[in-house]
Amino acid sequence: MVTTSRSRRTPERASGPREPGHGRRRPANRTAYPYAFYLPAGIVYTVIFVVPTVMAFYFALTRWTLFDSTFVGLQNFADFFAEQNLRIGFQNTLIYAVVTSGLKVVFGLLLGVLLTSRLRLRGFLRSVVFFPVLVSTVAVGITFSVLLRPDTGLVNKTLALVGISGPDWLGDATTALLSVALVDVWKGVGLATVIYIAGILSISPDYYQAVAVDGGGPWHRFRHVTLPLSWPATYSVIILSFIGGLRSFDLIWTMTRGGPGFTSDVIASIIYKQYQAGFYGLATAGNVILFIAVTVIVVPLIRLLDRRETYS
Repeated sequence: MVTTSRSRRTPERASGPREPGHGRRRPANRTAYPYAFYLPAGIVYTVIFVVPTVMAFYFALTRWTLFDSTFVGLQNFADFFAEQNLRIGFQNTLIYAVVTSGLKVVFGLLLGVLLTSRLRLRGFLRSVVFFPVLVSTVAVGITFSVLLRPDTGLVNKTLALVGISGPDWLGDATTALLSVALVDVWKGVGLATVIYIAGILSISPDYYQAVAVDGGGPWHRFRHVTLPLSWPATYSVIILSFIGGLRSFDLIWTMTRGGPGFTSDVIASIIYKQYQAGFYGLATAGNVILFIAVTVIVVPLIRLLDRRETYS
């Protein structure tokens, strides 16, 4: 009887205790959170981004005022492309975006390396570097407009002390756009530095120890460890800075208003001038064109950088 009872023992009880959840079927499409959790963000995104974008595409096809609108089809786009300074605006926009994003990557990386080293005042210096990011862009533009005045500006007065005659930084067609771009770099490099600091601090010390064991110096640590392993930070800085450069308006308008003449005009400042003149439909078409241009430029750039990150 004992033998018979043992032979009838079920396999589950003979195999010992089961793991929690054993034998239960999981849902085929199980997600980390219920879909209801995504609803608030989806509503905010729809109201703030999707609805205004759709409305902008519609009003770009009309001549509109605050109270009425008249459908004109693609006429606004044709008129916008007929702007005499549009070619200069596109050219300046690309130059501005490339210069500002490139310099932010270079200076942000160098400052990130410096401010993650063993400096006594590195905490204070991090605050100093990041401080311009917190200042209003309009305030920065007004301040540097005063500093860069040809006769009374502090920059030219300082250069005069060492025998250098400074140019009219914002009134000369050859220096106006570059001057604004350098001010943009001064204001935005703090954010790039913070991103690089986070990226460098996430690198495992084991890599640096391996370089030290092989007899490598500071340059080898930077070249073979910091530079390649901080690529995710570089990726973020390039994308954020480039998109910001393509959309830049407030600093350029505050410092030069697109001048002298049209030499420092960018797409955003051309659009704003159309709004000032009361051509709201034309300006809306310009915004749509800017949106499409940024998308056409940035999407291939993101794919290129993604491929570079995969190969690295």
